[in-house]
Amino acid sequence: MPFAQVDASLRGGERGAGKGSRERGAEWSRRGIQLERQTSTAMSQDPIRVRFAPSPTGYLHVGGARTALFNWLFARQAGGKFLLRIEDTDRQRSSEEHTQVIRDGLTWIGLDWDEDIVFQGEGLERHQALADELLTKGDAYVDDGAVRFRMPHHEIAWEDAVGGHISFHGADIQDWVILRSDRTPTYNFTVVADDLSMQISHVIRGADHISNTPKQIAVFEALGHTPPVFAHVPMIHGPDGRKLSKRHGATAVGDYKKLGILPEALRNFLALLGWNPKDERELFFKIDDLIQAFSLADVQRKSAIFDITKLEWMNGQYLSRTAVEELMHLVEPEMRRLGFDPRSVPRAQLVRAVDVNRERARTTMDVAERAAVRLDSRFIKRDDEKATKLIAKDPQEFYSSLEATRNLLAGLDDSAWRPERLERELRSLADSLGLGPGKIFQPIRVAITGTTVSEGIHILLDVVGRAESLARIDAVLRMRQQQSG
Repeated sequence: MPFAQVDASLRGGERGAGKGSRERGAEWSRRGIQLERQTSTAMSQDPIRVRFAPSPTGYLHVGGARTALFNWLFARQAGGKFLLRIEDTDRQRSSEEHTQVIRDGLTWIGLDWDEDIVFQGEGLERHQALADELLTKGDAYVDDGAVRFRMPHHEIAWEDAVGGHISFHGADIQDWVILRSDRTPTYNFTVVADDLSMQISHVIRGADHISNTPKQIAVFEALGHTPPVFAHVPMIHGPDGRKLSKRHGATAVGDYKKLGILPEALRNFLALLGWNPKDERELFFKIDDLIQAFSLADVQRKSAIFDITKLEWMNGQYLSRTAVEELMHLVEPEMRRLGFDPRSVPRAQLVRAVDVNRERARTTMDVAERAAVRLDSRFIKRDDEKATKLIAKDPQEFYSSLEATRNLLAGLDDSAWRPERLERELRSLADSLGLGPGKIFQPIRVAITGTTVSEGIHILLDVVGRAESLARIDAVLRMRQQQSG
């Protein structure tokens, strides 16, 4: 209905003004009395339908991904529907590129949606029609060319599935614009219109939306509909207790993909940001186990802390369980980015280098870097702090041990260069010199990798190979001679 056709009695900016205000006030009071009961049992007999509704104005934030995951888990457990709505009403900032980033990010962590994607911008005429309906009913009025919703004065309360009883005084909330003067709708209004159109039963979203909820409930009620069940999940904070942002490091799902985090690990980690299973489990290697365990009742109210160290630990657990051939597809591109060509070495040696290093790694980038060091000496870094301290502690012992090891290893031919034989010979050498095994093993690690941490020394020597191992030890001994000279 064009503004010009709206009855003049519906115009005016005073709260409570307009035709039928007394009747509407009484009706709102009746609604307020029953509101808490209605929202706590909303649509309990209807199919579960939830939605994730991001704006395509930037990357997919990990907080958004966590919200999407909670919705998806809730729907899958209940046999309901998980829907994706793109809130693209901000035409200047929205882009197809950002929409694709959101879709790709959700798909990457294993989330799928059950119906065609809803684009909010396509519902403009429907949004305008609902606003005009509120004008006709007297629940909205025209003010300076815009349409304002007339907020009721009674208490607006609901039983939040996470936060418990939450209430606001309607009288404290000013009448607000639902249609701008150019007839474009505002956020809080389009959300209600689209949730109605999509038959959403539960709105699961971040706690930063709590202040929007009384406005939305009021619109639901004014349109004659029972509001959905609301569940406001806790915010995600950085280790310093402040809202997670770029100052804490990576915040986009795509960033963690580039950093070498596995999608299954990120999904597992995000699930535990604000939710705690009753049995205190942390690792859910099977998605069905996660679906089975998830419950809104176990979502906490306090803010969750994004701990990157825990994420990397969890990723390491997933790396160690991932089949090596499957891992190769992720590690080889990382090696190329480092400047190492995986085709430059025999396939069997490449796979072996990746396989033995994944258990100690935290990301696929870690695996790529460690494997590259073992396959090409150009990737050795001789500035490791622990390695430097080890040498400085007793240079004479370090180099004497390394030289004795070199002499032993040089006496073994290719047929003897096997993990079991190498370990036996090195331990025997340590015994003959009256040294602990570490006094022999650590100098080898430093010479071959530049660090004091590696796979078992016999495995390391086997992966690097006889000729290359001896060449690296010789290079370190030469450097010592040059420094002494």
